[in-house]
Amino acid sequence: MKRLLTLSLAALLAAGLTACGAAEERGDLSAKPVLYLYPEEETEVTVTLDFDGTLTSTYPDYGDGWTVTARPDGTLTDPATGREYYCLFWEGITEAEYDFSTGFCVAGEDTAAFLEDALDRLGLTGREADEFIIYWLPKLEGNPYNLLSFQTEAYTSSAVLTIDPAPDTLIRVFLAWKGLDAPVEIEPQTLTAPARTGFTAVEWGGAEVVQ
Repeated sequence: MKRLLTLSLAALLAAGLTACGAAEERGDLSAKPVLYLYPEEETEVTVTLDFDGTLTSTYPDYGDGWTVTARPDGTLTDPATGREYYCLFWEGITEAEYDFSTGFCVAGEDTAAFLEDALDRLGLTGREADEFIIYWLPKLEGNPYNLLSFQTEAYTSSAVLTIDPAPDTLIRVFLAWKGLDAPVEIEPQTLTAPARTGFTAVEWGGAEVVQ
């Protein structure tokens, strides 16, 4: 079921949230993105998400939709409450099929170093990459190996993001992964990023694909 939601950028990175047990038993996929906004000047911004799935958590509760005032340093202020945030968080369950035609097979013990390099090539700042790694590393490093693939259309077509006003640069980094007991061969993925110019919006997230 496709659900159209108007989401506020008044949100905070939340860690450790999990999908409901029934969904996990079905093998559904959980997505946990966060979104940052860096306008060139103080700007009121709204965001809509057309998600092919079911949202399980947002912070804060989105109600009928929100507008925030975004500042160049990434600070987001809810005009209704004056509360400040630094990103939007949402979590959902989807049966979208992710693309593993290219990617990387990485030993669990090498995950941190791999992500530091990959996220830099994908255009994340040091702070953004740190937050990605802090969230996902505990889920990855304990596996003997991980099959990792950064998604493009397979993700963006199932989680359509609309930002108003539109950013000059949009970076969406979404990692689909599978834990493995033994290494596998996979065609290496080419990682690139646009130059961060003008009003920049950055999203990162990921999903474990349960086999």
